Amino acid sequence: MLASTSACTRAHAVERPRGDGLAFIDGVRSAVSEGNYDVVFGAGDDWMAALSLYRDHLDAQIAHPSWDAVVAALDKVSLSRAASAVGLDVPRTEPATADVIASWDGPVVVKSRSHWQPGQSHPLRIEARRFPDTRSAQERMEHLRSHGIEPILQAPVDGRLMALIGLFYDGRLDGRVQQVSPRIWPTPTGVSARAETVPVDDQLAARAERLLERLGWEGLVELQFLQDASGTAHLIDLNGRFYGSMALAETARPGIAHSWAQRTLGHSSETLADGRSGHRYSWAAADLRRAWVERRGGLLRDAADTVRWAATARHSVWDWTDLGPTLRLVGERLRPGIR
Repeated sequence: MLASTSACTRAHAVERPRGDGLAFIDGVRSAVSEGNYDVVFGAGDDWMAALSLYRDHLDAQIAHPSWDAVVAALDKVSLSRAASAVGLDVPRTEPATADVIASWDGPVVVKSRSHWQPGQSHPLRIEARRFPDTRSAQERMEHLRSHGIEPILQAPVDGRLMALIGLFYDGRLDGRVQQVSPRIWPTPTGVSARAETVPVDDQLAARAERLLERLGWEGLVELQFLQDASGTAHLIDLNGRFYGSMALAETARPGIAHSWAQRTLGHSSETLADGRSGHRYSWAAADLRRAWVERRGGLLRDAADTVRWAATARHSVWDWTDLGPTLRLVGERLRPGIR
């Protein structure tokens, strides 16, 4: 893993959660014992879910909420219904049953319903893909089912990616950071290639708090939205672990990760103010790949704009004071046989 090359880490080999997840838990237990660690964070949705399910098997505090809360948040159908119940806008989201497929009219996004359940062995991330209709999406749905994955159908929302981040405890979202993404990769259903912090929408945050209370959530949360031309934000996902552009939130509102750890350990933590607006994030490699495809204003102009944005932005991997992860990533990309 990239993080294992950082000067700030001590590396342990831990198998990813597969099957019932117990081999993963054995690896975490050994790492906790070797490193004498007090708190464990999941690096992905499957890690978060397995840690939450088997928290009683580990001699360390788990930073994630109860299993029931994690299941409800990772299940895109239940998340959509809970969000709608508290007044958040959501795109139509349905299990891909025969009746739903037959009645669906128009474009559709196909996603996996959840990223990990005990007994499943498929890869963690199943990319969302957009299709002009359910007929053209049939092969994708069958591919997911062949790997034991339940597909869902979601109505596309044409708009920009947006996120609301914070720490949720006792009914309050603390250390709030809101960001918008003017460029994503891969288009049109990808993640932030660029992002910038903006003022927090208090009304949106209030509805988000009601959702998190309903789910029984605690800890870090990144709620992802698609904001349409009218300004309406449609909830599409919830991340409860470290995510790709986390460095932006830590720049705009330093101390989020530290406060999360302190609260997990039961220590008092000061109330965190909202993040500052105007900070930028860049996933430069993805943004350059996007520029090659989109060529906004021409390839050279788009590429030059990407470089200018990256020069004044925070990056998820690059840090001149800690070059190990960047060197590891470059080495992997240049290795023969790796695209």
